[in-house]
Amino acid sequence: MRRRAVTDPTPGVTRDPIEAVCRLNGKEVILVDTGGFSLDPDALQRLVREKTLAWLVSAHLILFVLDIEETTKEDEEFLNRLHPYRDKVILVVNKMDTAEKELLLYEKHRFGFHRIVGVSAEHGRNIPALRREIEAFLVDRTPHGRTDAAGSEAALCLSLLGRPNTGKSTLLNTVLGMEKSIVSDIPGTTRDVIEGYFSFRKKKIRILDTAGIRRKNRIEDALEYYSVNRSIKTIEESDVVILLIDALADVSEQDKKIAGLVMKRGKGLILCLNKWDLLDKVPNRLRAVRDRVEFLFPAAEHLPLVPVSAKTGEGVENLLSIAVKVDREMDKRIETGELNRALEKWKTRFSLPLKTNIRIRYMTQTGTRPARFVIFVNSRRGFPSSYAHYLTNRLREDFGFRHVPIHIEIRKAVASSP
Repeated sequence: MRRRAVTDPTPGVTRDPIEAVCRLNGKEVILVDTGGFSLDPDALQRLVREKTLAWLVSAHLILFVLDIEETTKEDEEFLNRLHPYRDKVILVVNKMDTAEKELLLYEKHRFGFHRIVGVSAEHGRNIPALRREIEAFLVDRTPHGRTDAAGSEAALCLSLLGRPNTGKSTLLNTVLGMEKSIVSDIPGTTRDVIEGYFSFRKKKIRILDTAGIRRKNRIEDALEYYSVNRSIKTIEESDVVILLIDALADVSEQDKKIAGLVMKRGKGLILCLNKWDLLDKVPNRLRAVRDRVEFLFPAAEHLPLVPVSAKTGEGVENLLSIAVKVDREMDKRIETGELNRALEKWKTRFSLPLKTNIRIRYMTQTGTRPARFVIFVNSRRGFPSSYAHYLTNRLREDFGFRHVPIHIEIRKAVASSP
C-alpha cells in the first residue's frame, strides 16, 4: 500500500485523475481517482467536472463514493448522470465507522443501484467485501489496460519540475497525446503527481507531472505545502528531471534552487525553455539566451538548454532525444586503465602548480548515477579546486559525460598504492 493522492477535508482537493495499478484476482486493474463533481460555475471546477464525466464512458467499472450520513446536491446530480451506466456502478457508502451506522446503509437503496457496499476507508472496515464485489464484476471481463507501458516500471523515468504556470501539464499532455492533466492559467491547478507512460523510439518512458514549486514564503496553505513536498520527492524516483523555465523571463532564484536540489541528488537535469514560440525569431537567439542563463546561473554551464513550445509541440521530440541521451550518459563507465592513460595526457597538457608539491598517483571511477571518480594523491591539503574543475571538463569532453553531474573525491593514497 502506498499514498498516491493528497488528502484533506477541504472539498476539491483532487483535480487531475490519479492512476494506480493493482492486481485483483490475478487481473491487472487500473484504479483512477477522479477530481470529483462540483456544480460550482468556477472555470477550474468546470474543467475538473468535465474530465471526471469523461471517465464514465471509458471506465469498465465505476465506484461512486457517498458519505453515509450526508447526500449533497452535487451527489444527487451525479447520481442522476450515473443512471445510464448503472450496470457498471458499485455504490460505495463511506464512513460506516460503527455498527450503528450500518442501519443508514439501507437508505441508499432509494437511488436505484443494486450493487451497494458500506465501508470505512479510513479504518479499513469492510474493504474485503468491496474487493470481493469488484472481483465478481471483473470475472470474464478484460480490465482497462494501458496502451504503452502496461503498468510495468518504465526503463526511463522523467519528471517535470518548475515554478507554477511554466507549462508542465501542457507538456505532459503533448507528450502523451491526450488531455491527461488539467491545463489552466490559475496557479496551483496541479496538486498531485500525474503519471503517464509512453514509448519513444522503442524506449519505454514513465513521465511525472508535478505541482508548481514556489518559494516557501509564497506558499499559502497546507494543501500547497504537501503538493510542493510531493513534487520535490519525485526527484528521488526520477532518472532525468526536466526543469521547465519560462522563456519570456530570466532564470529566477527559485529556478536555481530547484536545479540545485536535482544536482545535489545526482540526477540528470535538462533546462527546458518553454514558450519559445512566443519569442521574436532573431539570429543566434538560443546562443544569447544560453549566455544569459550561464551568467545568472554559472552552475548550469554543462546542462542541456532545450527550447520548446509545449503548446505547439515544437522542439518536444528533440527534448525527448536529449533526455534519452542524458540517461545513457548517467550509466557511462570508464575502465581504470583507459582513464589513467587519459589522465597522464591531461597532466602533461596542464600540470598542477609546482608550489603545491601535490602529485596525482592515479584515478578511478567508483560509481554511476551520478558519475563518481576518486583521485588518489600524495597529499590532499591545498589541492586546487581549479584543477578539479579542469579534470571535470576533461572528463566531459574526452569521455562524453557532457550533460550529467560528476562528483570527484580527492583521497590520500596509502603507502602501498601504485
